[in-house]
This record gives sequence, structure tokens and C-alpha cells, in this order.
Amino acid sequence: MQAVISAALPVFGLIFVGYLCARRAWLGHAALDALNRFVVYLALPAVLFQSMAQITWTELVNPGFLGAFGGGMAATFALSFLLDRTVRGRLTDASIEGMGAAYPNAGFMGLPLCLVAFGPASVPAVVVAMLLTATVLFAVSIAIIETDLQATPNWRGTARFVARALVRNPLVVSPFIGMAFAAAGIALPTPVLHFTTLLGGAASPCALVAIGMFLAQRTSTAREPHMARAVGRLVGLKLVFQPAITAFLAFRVFDLPAIWAHSALLLSALPIGTGPFMLAQLYGREATVASRAILISTVLSVVTVSLLIGWFSVR
Repeated sequence: MQAVISAALPVFGLIFVGYLCARRAWLGHAALDALNRFVVYLALPAVLFQSMAQITWTELVNPGFLGAFGGGMAATFALSFLLDRTVRGRLTDASIEGMGAAYPNAGFMGLPLCLVAFGPASVPAVVVAMLLTATVLFAVSIAIIETDLQATPNWRGTARFVARALVRNPLVVSPFIGMAFAAAGIALPTPVLHFTTLLGGAASPCALVAIGMFLAQRTSTAREPHMARAVGRLVGLKLVFQPAITAFLAFRVFDLPAIWAHSALLLSALPIGTGPFMLAQLYGREATVASRAILISTVLSVVTVSLLIGWFSVR
């Protein structure tokens, strides 16, 4: 219980503070957008850059973690994709829902939670999870959508679109720049290190407050039967199926060090991130299911993630 209180309470407490800020309009109606931009374009990239610049390639590359976390994510996406295709049959909607079922909130919630639960040694695992989520999963989803929406699939144009979207994403670019510094053996100058430390220190609290504000503003309901079933399917796959598959792979199939295995399981058990909602809005698709699934999975994760952290403490 002490481990749960120490690790989970501060994280969910900050989310609740953000929720109150939005409901009471303490920070104004434009605060969520500004806070999101600050986290995505400044604070989180600073953390990722500094972390990657200070580790070695051998610390980062862990095939077992790629197999466990990536395998759980791939299996969840595939199952959701197949289930949705049997209901509606449209590749675009199935891709967005598949992404929703497999898309953990690794950046905004995973990083602060892993730091509290496991310490700085878990950052490489978080970075790998973020890269798999923000590059591989995002790219696969966009490629499927673009193929579905085009009468004549243009693979070259789709590839350019995906590459351009990834290159413009600071959460993807910043760790690669940090890795370039590490590969070249360039130590970060003290002023740069202090700068990234100060800026990155704001990442966790601001990201968690932003999640709470997002949940408070996304109040649309999914009352139609097919939408309710879709929301339930996404939440079940995300909070139960994905961590179950990841746990099997991490503890039974691959020989992972404890911190990598625990990080893989915790990251896979996180609620749905905002990526599917943004993708639905980008392509003009129905976003009610995505926003509702994000809300419900985040609320339920207060219990599921807390139980998981408690389980870690007794192992």
C-alpha cells in the first residue's frame, strides 16, 4: 500500500488538479492548448534529449523489451483491427480504433509514473516505448488510412506524408538528436545540461495537469449502442488484453532484467493516449468513441495501475 501511495497518488493527484482547473476555469479556456504545446514542443523533448544524450547504445537497445512491449502492442492493434472490421468494414475507422486499443499514454503519463515507480533507470524503456508508439504505430495507422481513402493507392505519396509527419514531431526528433550526441561521444556542456534539466523538470507535472484538463473538457457521450460497444472494446483491450499479452512475453518468453520487464508491463497497462483522438480529428472521422475511451480508460487506470504498482512492490 505504501508503494501505491508513494508512486500512484502524486501522478493521479496532478491529473485531478488539472481536472479541477478546467472545470473551475482557473487557468482560462486557452490553457489546455498552451500547456499541451509547452509539453510537446519544449518540456518533454528536453527530457528525451538529455536522457538519450547521457546513455550508451547498449543501454538503449534491448531486443527482449522490443519483443515484449512491441509484441503486445502489435497483437492488440491486430485484434482490435479485426474486430472492428467485422462490425463496420471500413479500413480507416478500424485503423483509428486499432490505434486506440494499442496506444498507451507513454509520454504524458508513462514517463512521470515510471520515474516515480522505478527511478531514472527506467527512462530508456520509456523512450523506446514512446518511439514505438509515436513512429511505428502512428506510421502504420496513417499508411492504412491513406491507402483506404485513396481510390488509387499512392504508396510514394503516403510514405512522404508519414515521413514528414514524423520528422516534424519533436517527441520523435529530440531523442534521436540526443542519441547522436551519445554516439559521437559528445558530453553535454554544463550550461546546456542545466537548461535541459530546468526545462525538463516541468514536463511531468505539466503533462499530468494537461491530461486532467483534457478529461474535463471531453465530456461528449457515446450513447448509441454501437459506440458504447466500441468504447467498451477499446477500454478492455487496452487495460486488460495488452498488459496480459505483454506480461506473458516479458516474464515467460523473453529473459528481461526486472526493471525492463516491469517497465514494459506498466507502460502497456497505461490508459489510451490522445493520439487516436487527434488522428480521428485530422481525417474528419467520428471522434466521440476515441475521446470517450480515453476518458474511461484513464479513470479506470487509477485502480488498475495502482494495483499493478502494488504488485510490483511485493515481488
